[in-house]
Amino acid sequence: MLGSWGRYPPPRHVAERPIAWRDEPLPEARPLLAYGQGRSYGDSCLNDGGALVPTAGLDRFISFEGSLLRCESGVTLGEILSLSVPRGFFLPVVPGTRHVSVGGAIANDIHGKNHHRAGTFGRHVRRLELLRSDGRVECAPGDELFAATVGGLGLTGLITWAELELKPIPGSAMRVEAIPFGGLDEFFALSEESDARCEYTVAWLHVVRSRGIFFRGDHAAGAARPPRRGLIVPFSLPLVIDLTTEAFNKTYFTAQKMGPRSRAEHFEKFFFPLDALAGWNRLYGKRGLLQFQCVVPTKEALQALLQEAPSSPLTVLKKFGELQSPGILSFPRPGFTLALDVPNRGAETYALYLRLENIAVEAGGAIYPAKDARMAPKSFARSYPRRGEFERHIDPAFSSSFWRRVAR
Repeated sequence: MLGSWGRYPPPRHVAERPIAWRDEPLPEARPLLAYGQGRSYGDSCLNDGGALVPTAGLDRFISFEGSLLRCESGVTLGEILSLSVPRGFFLPVVPGTRHVSVGGAIANDIHGKNHHRAGTFGRHVRRLELLRSDGRVECAPGDELFAATVGGLGLTGLITWAELELKPIPGSAMRVEAIPFGGLDEFFALSEESDARCEYTVAWLHVVRSRGIFFRGDHAAGAARPPRRGLIVPFSLPLVIDLTTEAFNKTYFTAQKMGPRSRAEHFEKFFFPLDALAGWNRLYGKRGLLQFQCVVPTKEALQALLQEAPSSPLTVLKKFGELQSPGILSFPRPGFTLALDVPNRGAETYALYLRLENIAVEAGGAIYPAKDARMAPKSFARSYPRRGEFERHIDPAFSSSFWRRVAR
């Protein structure tokens, strides 16, 4: 049965109705929810009591003229890069994995390490088609339905195809710097300096030790050797515990600090390091993991979050830029975004999540639906004040576990 990447909550949908051709009608089961690659961490890709419509069969490229690429919604970002990079083009925005469908990237209006320069994925979508219960409709930037669909969590209908504006690059290589820092003041200074001159910036944090590694990079001319693949976690193996997390964080920080500050590497190593270990979510055990990701507007709110944050092997921090997101429910907005993974330990983990959620929301921040499995309805309402405007565009045939949880 299809589930989410966090493996929590367990899936309870009653049917899977794949779609393989974009001229097919919607399945008759209700309610429906399109399902791409299942890389959402919580329940935004789940549909308890309803039907999922897997879109992996919508995997065709339609046209590629100049910098404009039109493809079906089940095409993954990795498949686009395999086609476009040898031709000198790159996706304008990529997340931390290449295993994301185009439909999922639009529905969650994903962001990346270059948000301060490029904004969100939806800013680079030029047109798309929606299959709704009352027919098909094309929409583009400026249309109300487009604004509802970008970041709309799959609730406005099933995206069949989309047209994307790619950007030119000089080659498959990246010029990357890894800079150790201690404390938030050093992070703020590095972020200010780096965002002004580098296209991509992000930081990894060792929360317990109040230190981290700041990564910044740009596309570079020439080819680079792609990272090796083939490693896989074949079954649930609960290795992410306090002892191993602290050992990993110490080792990773030391390795980055002792390694070369500046280096050339393949774009996959820079953007998708976790893809080198397939099924890494199984390292959190059968109960899965929760990822908490929020954005807060001030340094003081970020400091408050980090005082409460637990040790995690995957704590990531970035400053969002000022570019406005195009979707009514888009998550990114100016401020600092913090993401961390924790093993699901039941009530203990849920209480921690609630404390972090309250800090973020009280500070005027927001929680990211694509990563969420626990957000309270009142927190969603405060994070997304345009909810009423969005609801007018929901297709009555579509719903999700996430929406039924937060929209009460």
